Amino acid sequence: MEFETHGLSLTGLKIIVVEDDATLRTILRDIITQLGGECLAFDNAEDALADLLTTHGECSLIIADHGVPGSIKGMELLAMAQEKWPSIPAILTSGFRLEIGEQNPDNIYLFKPWSLEELIFSISQALSTRFILGQG
Repeated sequence: MEFETHGLSLTGLKIIVVEDDATLRTILRDIITQLGGECLAFDNAEDALADLLTTHGECSLIIADHGVPGSIKGMELLAMAQEKWPSIPAILTSGFRLEIGEQNPDNIYLFKPWSLEELIFSISQALSTRFILGQG
């Protein structure tokens, strides 16, 4: 897959993706890999949280779909991760409109269906916030 990166490189970064749709999960993994990043992809939030706990939050970005199966939804995963590791930026995706009050204002919200350009922009924006805070 060829696409415009707008100068974004994920080299040396570990990105966690939580997406229950196998096709979208594969697309996200491929995009992150093509941008030079390491991608760990999960179909539920419980497995992603277990990985974060095992690695002590060693991750550069979390991209999570809100409507994943299991007892932990995407927004809850991001809240738990950011409470323990506040320097990890996050992108929340969903095909459903979420109330503004429900979302962490520090998270980037990416409404489905998103375009490749919107995804690239959101990743760039999330990571620039992290590096501005000096946590790169």
